[in-house]
Amino acid sequence: MRCPFCGHDDTQVKDSRPNEDGVAIRRRRFCSSCGQRFTTIERVQLRELTVVKTDGRKVPFDREKLTRSIRIALRKRPVESERIERIVTGLVTRLESSGDTDIPSARIGELAMDTLREVDGVAYVRFASVYRDFREEQDFSSILTSMREGTAPGSDPSVAPSDD
Repeated sequence: MRCPFCGHDDTQVKDSRPNEDGVAIRRRRFCSSCGQRFTTIERVQLRELTVVKTDGRKVPFDREKLTRSIRIALRKRPVESERIERIVTGLVTRLESSGDTDIPSARIGELAMDTLREVDGVAYVRFASVYRDFREEQDFSSILTSMREGTAPGSDPSVAPSDD
């Protein structure tokens, strides 16, 4: 592993421990050249995923982008950081084990919304408001009504999912 500080290509592992319920390994490393310490996290990757945007573009799947979105939705909510990592790991595992390498962005958004709906209602509404690009009070009202009624929110064709 190359040192992120000096670029030296030989670093030593000083400590390894399981992370995220055993689905990742956290390693503390030491660079013998510059003396700096840093941490790496190793995860199993079942397959290389590509996101197909609504305009047809294909971009590599970015776990960190999904994590940021989930964290923003759950900001100031009573959900621990470890649980957020488990949520993201679960979503990524579902995507990787689906058998498809090209995943439509809408599918990722819908999976994230479904998961957030089960975890925290406020986070679900926050995520949905960005993902579905809410522009009016009615958009919030309809999603809250569907939550109260216990029905899955319908996809309003006039509100296209955001591509970001």
